[in-house]
Amino acid sequence: MRFALILSLAACLLPLPVQGADGDAQAGRIKAYTCTGCHGIEGYNNVYPTYKVPRIGGQNSIYLESALKAYQGEDRSHPTMSLHAESLSDTDIADIAAWLSSLGPGRHERDGAAEPPPAAQTCQACHGADGMGTGPAYPALAGQHRSYLSKALGDYRSGARGNAIMRNFAANLTDQDIEALSAWFAGLDGLQDLSGQ
Repeated sequence: MRFALILSLAACLLPLPVQGADGDAQAGRIKAYTCTGCHGIEGYNNVYPTYKVPRIGGQNSIYLESALKAYQGEDRSHPTMSLHAESLSDTDIADIAAWLSSLGPGRHERDGAAEPPPAAQTCQACHGADGMGTGPAYPALAGQHRSYLSKALGDYRSGARGNAIMRNFAANLTDQDIEALSAWFAGLDGLQDLSGQ
């Protein structure tokens, strides 16, 4: 188990190939209009199971492109997201990602510990000490909703959400670790919803 975790960390330190095209942020602002229907409502809940719709303003561009393409395929499953993503061209995805990644950081109130939990040290290899990612391919976690982070980590741990690195990491997390990590990253300044954009 420890060997798998070391391999996962080593993979985070290797540079990922940048596959995304440079998008047009102004075109992306127009194309992302439908995104605001869910991601633009502050504190909006996904139902069954219930968790906050993720904040995507300020998210890393290559990660956003990868996520949208995963919703087009079978790598990520969410009925609403899959429906929206299937109608997007590669240019649309690049434009939307360019606009979303151009948004500045949001301010968030800390409701957890003042210091990162021990498990956060492993997260920093890919997601950065500030939670904003070590590169454009790694998702920013800072400012993400606590319930969304908890759901994502739980899904990685159970195998419901695929990613070899995250699955190996999450397999070692207890429920308490997941809650501590979720609270920590949620309280950092970073991602924002799209209200007012």
